[in-house]
Amino acid sequence: MLNFKQSLPFELLVGLRYTRAKRKNHFISFISFTSMIGIALGVWALIVVLSVMNGFQDELRNRILGVASHIEITGFNNRLSDWQTVAKEVTPATPQGESRVLAAAPYVMAQGMLSYGQAVQGSIVRGILPAEEAQVSSLSTHMKSGQLTDLKAGEFNIVLGSDLAMLLGVSVGEKVVLLAPQGQFTPTGVVPRIKQFKVVGIFQIGMYEYDAGLALIHMADAAKLYRMDDQVSGVRLKLNDLFDATAETARLNTQLKGAYYITDWTQQHANFFKAIQLEKRVMFIILALIVAVAAFNIVSTLVMAVTDKRADIAIMRTFGASPASIMKIFMIQGALIGMIGTVAGAFFGVLTALNIDTIVPFIERTFKVQFLAKDVYYISDLPSKLLWTDVWTILILSFVLSLFATLYPSYKASRINPAEALRYE
Repeated sequence: MLNFKQSLPFELLVGLRYTRAKRKNHFISFISFTSMIGIALGVWALIVVLSVMNGFQDELRNRILGVASHIEITGFNNRLSDWQTVAKEVTPATPQGESRVLAAAPYVMAQGMLSYGQAVQGSIVRGILPAEEAQVSSLSTHMKSGQLTDLKAGEFNIVLGSDLAMLLGVSVGEKVVLLAPQGQFTPTGVVPRIKQFKVVGIFQIGMYEYDAGLALIHMADAAKLYRMDDQVSGVRLKLNDLFDATAETARLNTQLKGAYYITDWTQQHANFFKAIQLEKRVMFIILALIVAVAAFNIVSTLVMAVTDKRADIAIMRTFGASPASIMKIFMIQGALIGMIGTVAGAFFGVLTALNIDTIVPFIERTFKVQFLAKDVYYISDLPSKLLWTDVWTILILSFVLSLFATLYPSYKASRINPAEALRYE
């Protein structure tokens, strides 16, 4: 029975031996080790940073979609008649798994001016049906005090964002005055419509845009204040998969007949999410350069190794080793350095990304620092989401760069003249 080593290719055996062998020139070993460490650190940094950016993107998306809808259907001049028919048409009576649209909820959207004492703040006023709203958004889970169900038709109650309530200096149980910009004509001129509302709840999404600029009232109260009659501003839809929003918008544009304007969350917040994607790509390129620099240190390692092994190369050439075989030996040696560094970096990178919610608090407690101060950032915890597609992309990139770095010194080794090499001994 043949020995396992005897069954291995000649080039692989020699390449592995050169990698393990102790060298007379310790500087070569040092450069080889630093190249390996550099690749591992670069891969580790890439995986961790991309995972954190994925986590931030997911966290911000969830917070935005906690208030915004997946898809909005509005009518001409911000008015939509017979919203029940539209809602029924876009939410067919099929099992949820078979339909992209899970739920629909009407809303009235308008601008208003809120006043309490000497404080005055402008805001977006959204009229909702609490039961239906809970099916298309997660607002009910972000209530600091009160409940959405406290909004009842005819009682003129209001729910404010946390920052809006703070700017007004109002708390639950107190009353604010809402001024509607649509005025009514009187003998003395145009007078704005004014109505007093009781604060029955405060929500906090964690996005200043909503916490400081959104007020919720019952849809019936909004229709009465803004004279919408039986009309609404539009219908909000929740999808089975939020990433189907673009395709579903295109389908609804074809399906619905009439003057409808249909938008999805990717259009409403396009600039924001494009900025995050651009930042992620830039960070990937910057950190990939770290891997590239470390990988190309392999060039120095192999060039010195080739010089150190000229006599060995001459002997192998004398015994019939082809230039291609010599080239493969040093390519294997360099690729092995890159592979070890890549695997080590991937292991520690994945380990860090999966446990970052434990590692970061430990560092903060140990060194008495805080990376994301709660009074400055809405996201005080460092989120992380590991995508295996990112990991595999980084692994392939690192290995390819390492392999590419071996080409020049391996080629130079294969071109050594045996007779000339022996004279160096």
